[in-house]
Amino acid sequence: MAYQRGVFVSEQETSLTIPTQSTAGLQVVFGTAPIHLAKNPYACTNVPVLVNSFSEAAEKLGYSDDFGSYTLCQSVDACFRKYAVAPVVLVNVLDPEIHKKDLEETTIPVKDGTVSVQAEGVLLDKLVVKADAQPLAAGTDYTAAFDAEGHPAIKVLTGGAAASASELKVSGVCIDPSAVKESDIVGGYNASTAKETGLEVLRQVFPRLGLTPGLLLAPGWSHKASVATALQAKCTGVNGLFSCECIVDIDTSVARNYDQVKAAKDASGVNSPHAIAVWPKVVSGGKAYYYSALYGAVTAVNDADHDGVPAISPSNKALPASSLIGEDGVEIVLDLAQANQVCGYGVITALNLSNGFVTWGNNTAAYPGTTDPKDRWFCTRRFFSWWGNTFILTYFQKVDDPANFRQIQSICDSENVRGNSFVARGFCAGARIEYREDENPVTQVLDGKIAFHQYLAPYTPMECITNTLEFDPTALQAALGG
Repeated sequence: MAYQRGVFVSEQETSLTIPTQSTAGLQVVFGTAPIHLAKNPYACTNVPVLVNSFSEAAEKLGYSDDFGSYTLCQSVDACFRKYAVAPVVLVNVLDPEIHKKDLEETTIPVKDGTVSVQAEGVLLDKLVVKADAQPLAAGTDYTAAFDAEGHPAIKVLTGGAAASASELKVSGVCIDPSAVKESDIVGGYNASTAKETGLEVLRQVFPRLGLTPGLLLAPGWSHKASVATALQAKCTGVNGLFSCECIVDIDTSVARNYDQVKAAKDASGVNSPHAIAVWPKVVSGGKAYYYSALYGAVTAVNDADHDGVPAISPSNKALPASSLIGEDGVEIVLDLAQANQVCGYGVITALNLSNGFVTWGNNTAAYPGTTDPKDRWFCTRRFFSWWGNTFILTYFQKVDDPANFRQIQSICDSENVRGNSFVARGFCAGARIEYREDENPVTQVLDGKIAFHQYLAPYTPMECITNTLEFDPTALQAALGG
């Protein structure tokens, strides 16, 4: 070492671990899409598709306002047209090789060199076009593309075999969304093909996309008991590590009025602290949505408005609704007392206040069966799931490091600094972590297991504000005393 005199400093890298952020409100939506309109109809079934814009969703999975047939489009419309929130992961279960039907041969006149096929769900590559009995070749005799309504438009090419034809015979294959069943949404694992379908595809989200699921949805399907049960079961142990929440619709064909909601909820078996039950359906812009599609978007945008931290309740937030309806389309009109009764069942509803409709309710589906604040309140339940997921992602890099004092202290310091930052920003009242000797006996440490104990105190929602009004005769006396 060189001879030194004077005052010197040196720097070292910060020992605190920078947390890896998980996407708290990432929606993973299961359902059906108009894949005949997709860029590649045969590559978008039972795979998690990440989309960040309406145009990307339309390109990868297709889009249609026919929400009854194509349920994923409800979430696409809600996220990108109503709330402008992204990203969203879409899982289409409609398989063009299975859920299909024949398009019977039809003779259609040629008008201005074009034949318009008035059929839904046509797969362009399966079109069979004939002039009289002669089959025509795509690209040589004609071209086919979808018009603005999603119907095939066949353009007769000059110089082709049908250049002078006055009519064409058209047949082919169409996708059939009515053939999709609840079992397709629930899905499963095929051992012979090693393929996952339906909700089992959830396992692929993190390995494929590097994102942790935040909210699971199946609008148009979750009101069915088998799907609701499967959604709730999928909320914990995702990839053997993560937790999330699901949004489940209460069947409005059963619960036609507010006082029937409890029985419908009980019958569907929706009672998990990781589940949010919503009722009824919502009309917006002349289109009817299952409430879960809009509520998922509301929750995601509420997270985004608060730095991606799911600590603030999505209740009493603006809902772009014109009315509430049941499955039969009959309007449902709720006042505050009725809406509050629905909330008391552990169900989220909507309320039309002076400035328009808002989301209404804070309880998870576990209420009133549980009053534990961690599991009763939607915002606190999500905060715990999100914090746990972030802890896993942040410290997974330390697995297999030496279990020495420096490593343990590093984790404690990092988490406590992080916790203090969330307290300072008003997201929680407290967040601290401890390494306790009594929870880490030598035998456990020798077995390679280190345990920490973390205390979280997210704020509970201020559901009820009261103000006592009392007449003050002394003020009246003082005013008139002169």
